[in-house]
Amino acid sequence: MTEQPASLDSKVGKCLLHNWAEERAVAALDTKDTKAHIQKHGHRGILTVDQESKMETVSTLKAAYIPPKSPGVRLRGVRSEFLEKQIAQMIREKIHEELNPPTPKTDFCSTTKRDFTVEGFVSLTPETTQLHDYKTEQAITFWSENYQRIQGVTTVGTPNAPFRKSATFSTPISERMDEIELPLDDSDNMSEYDIAS
Repeated sequence: MTEQPASLDSKVGKCLLHNWAEERAVAALDTKDTKAHIQKHGHRGILTVDQESKMETVSTLKAAYIPPKSPGVRLRGVRSEFLEKQIAQMIREKIHEELNPPTPKTDFCSTTKRDFTVEGFVSLTPETTQLHDYKTEQAITFWSENYQRIQGVTTVGTPNAPFRKSATFSTPISERMDEIELPLDDSDNMSEYDIAS
């Protein structure tokens, strides 16, 4: 088999149906390079004929934009400008006071000085109505006075000390010394009918 020479069609890419106008426009430029070279580097000479020319750095918007200039004369009066600055300063100070209130002065007056060292105050010790011994007596509290209403409290042995440790629940029945009668066993309560059946 002999090799066929590369035709012009192999150099130029196949065009789509709607791109035929563009392909015809660059058909004269595609004759020099291969298809791979064109796809990698693009068509040369389409945007400009001068290959050595450099790209512009100024856009059309930058070239057409002119920064606004002031008229050169005062547009507001001195008095209104001063009044606006003064009102802004007053508002700034007011907001600063609301956000950062001054720290209150510390009152170093104690309870003794405030309540007991007042003019005309006479300290009286109340007279004892009965003798108390703090070592042996139970303290009187809200719970000691209302222990009957509390749920979950074990049986109270002595009403004077309702919250003392009680081993009634864990003590075996045969070792209970404080009870006069032992509770009846189930075997003692069985009737003749239960035994017969």
